[in-house]
Amino acid sequence: MQLKNTLAFAKEMDKADPLGKYRSEFIIPEMNGKPVIYFTGNSLGLQPRRTSNFVNEIMSDWASLGVEGHFKADKPWWDYHERLAAPLAKIVGAKTGEVTVMNTLTVNLHLLMVSFYRPEKGKFKILCEEKAFPSDQYMLKSQVRFHGFDPEEALVEVKKREGEHQWQTEDFLDAIEEHKDELALVLIGGVNYYNGQVMDMAAITRKAREHGITVGWDLAHAAGNIDLQLHDWDVDFAAWCSYKYMNSGPGNLSGVFVHERYHNRTDIPRFEGWWGTKKETRFLMKPEFEPMPNAEAWQLSNAPVISMAPYLASLTMFEEVSMKALRAKSEKLTGYLEFILKEVEREVGGNFEIITPKNARGCQLSVLLHGEGKTLFDYLMSQGVVPDWREPNVIRLAPVPFYNSFEDMFRFGEILKKGILK
Repeated sequence: MQLKNTLAFAKEMDKADPLGKYRSEFIIPEMNGKPVIYFTGNSLGLQPRRTSNFVNEIMSDWASLGVEGHFKADKPWWDYHERLAAPLAKIVGAKTGEVTVMNTLTVNLHLLMVSFYRPEKGKFKILCEEKAFPSDQYMLKSQVRFHGFDPEEALVEVKKREGEHQWQTEDFLDAIEEHKDELALVLIGGVNYYNGQVMDMAAITRKAREHGITVGWDLAHAAGNIDLQLHDWDVDFAAWCSYKYMNSGPGNLSGVFVHERYHNRTDIPRFEGWWGTKKETRFLMKPEFEPMPNAEAWQLSNAPVISMAPYLASLTMFEEVSMKALRAKSEKLTGYLEFILKEVEREVGGNFEIITPKNARGCQLSVLLHGEGKTLFDYLMSQGVVPDWREPNVIRLAPVPFYNSFEDMFRFGEILKKGILK
């Protein structure tokens, strides 16, 4: 298709978009009476209109039923979390029993590390990417110290090559091979938050598993964004947040994946709690912990259903729209956005370097603004564009297929031109 930098072309693309109707399913913030161009779904997804109904349902049940809502609500609270597992399993490529929802992302990574980071003398190192998201860095260093090791020695950070903005998969594979006798764990972000690069999770997992090394993935920027096949890739464990591409609300709950080979085992070290015990005997208040025969064995507490309700609301839309359809639109949106950026360069100058690799990206384009500073970002914000700024001079743009339009991409280009000429 011949792309065109015109409003008419963008409107035609929106008219032909089979997912275009979902834009109206979201509440888009406004500035000066016009919807903003929202590019930060990689930080916080927009609110679906149906969310309030799901939350209000629980509030109403709480008001009318009190504690009996656990068993007598239309969606009983005691098994509310089970409703999220099947749609989530489709999104991350898992079996239903391999997925559950609990806590928040870094909390879950810490809890999973109890089971899956089992360092020994001589085999205690963790392989990760250089400059992982700060929360992951803090989590990894604190786990290493907790076990009595020095992070400087225990963390193997795979760096980008000199002068490059992306990681090379071969460098991860080579690092695993080099340190195979010392590695207790490989734990990497599936999509890097800064440059938007999608890691080759299948290849990295396969290499680590060949040497009997446990593999986990932080999927904060991957879940609901890219195609995932956690079960088939033979991943040991993974966790993700729900408030970015899955639109469940600020700071909301996290999903976890635990491969079925670890289910129904009592020999796995785990921090345990009431909601991880067998459902059938949970209310017998037995002193012995009997784990659920699935990922729910890692749960600790009574399901926080008011937090789960927005997540379930969003997942109903993922059930209506497959990840395949979302990815198809996402590729078109990012492709059109890339075209617009190049057209702006051609028409008015500027030097935009997209540091997100074209063959390994999801919704996000990270753009290095050569010769431009934060004043351009501030101008965009003042004109109703909501991107994200990362030092020293990178703007992250994440057009989300559920609610961003092709017209958004065109309008952004027009505002960007004015900002450069300003």
